Amino acid sequence: MRKITGCIFFFLIFQFFFISPEPSIAQSPKGQIKGYLLRGVEKGLNLEEKAAVEELLKAVELDRENPIGYAYLAMAYLFFYEISFEEKEKKEKETSLLQAVEDAQARAEKKIEKDSKDAEAYFSMAMAKLIKNRWEIISKNYFRALREAQNAMDFLEKTRELDPGNHDVYYLAGVLHYHLAQLSGPARLITSLVIASGDREKGIKELELASEKGHLLKDLAQFHLVSVYSGYEKQPARALPMARRLKAKYPSNYNLSFALANVFSDLGHIEEALSVALEIENGIKLGISPYRPELRPRYQQLLGKIYLDKGEYDKAAEYLKMALKNTAPYNAQVRAWALVRLGMIHDIRKERKLAEEYYQKALEIEGAEGLAQRAAKEYLDAPYVSPKRK
Repeated sequence: MRKITGCIFFFLIFQFFFISPEPSIAQSPKGQIKGYLLRGVEKGLNLEEKAAVEELLKAVELDRENPIGYAYLAMAYLFFYEISFEEKEKKEKETSLLQAVEDAQARAEKKIEKDSKDAEAYFSMAMAKLIKNRWEIISKNYFRALREAQNAMDFLEKTRELDPGNHDVYYLAGVLHYHLAQLSGPARLITSLVIASGDREKGIKELELASEKGHLLKDLAQFHLVSVYSGYEKQPARALPMARRLKAKYPSNYNLSFALANVFSDLGHIEEALSVALEIENGIKLGISPYRPELRPRYQQLLGKIYLDKGEYDKAAEYLKMALKNTAPYNAQVRAWALVRLGMIHDIRKERKLAEEYYQKALEIEGAEGLAQRAAKEYLDAPYVSPKRK
């Protein structure tokens, strides 16, 4: 269950479903709020934390009884909480995000009591519930998390019913439907009973619709599709155009740089992958904000993947072992991937016993639920075979 929410909420942070205001109403309070939210979203996607929060706070100040500003502010705090490296940073954002969630829910409830057809209030409540869902997961309160997710789905359905022209809603629904379909065993059964059945094809179609017709959510849907296509679906060629466009638009978002380098490597475009990796290295080395020294293990794991895909296994193993040296909690996913790829190298070399040992170690890393551990299970069942590229 932790896996789906981890995959879901990294990409729910900055949803925006309003239609851009016409020039004639741009100076109205509502139009100004939309403008601040839009700028907050853009700053957030470019990892400009202070500027993003400032813009969203301006939206809140314009109408302190409107829940939408608080909902977006809560999502911003959650996003930056999740990518923070230091416990002090996390603690500060934890207090802010929980307060913003409470403010959003209280004001949305008042709006709905006044007008049961207020689509904006329902959407604000859905965002608040999704944020609370993620927080319960972080706190390991899984059944509370399921309840919040169920409530969020209900509010999303109500929003779609009241505002069928809101195509950004399909992003939220698509993420939920797609990742529920990735679960297996008891987790999938429980979530299908409590929330909704997973539907891989439906989820992809909803994400694609949001990526084509959404507003700011168009970029978020494309970002999520980059992960879906290159990861779960193993179709990196479909991810490449979106990854390129997003990186060009949000150059400070190092997550997009890592994603693009991975896609290039998957496609066998090694020189392009190494070029993007060099940009990441320079950002870390020079301390260019928002790059941090803590990103180095992730960079080392990326180089390990690139050289693995290139067929230089000794060099790949060297970088992957470097990535394993950092045992901080924020590095759990990186370590899991490093172990999986070391196992892949041993499979290529027909050293099956050693490969299995690495896959098993990857599964034992706490906090590393996701694609890495899914790959570890897959290669424990059947040895990894290096693909033949044209």
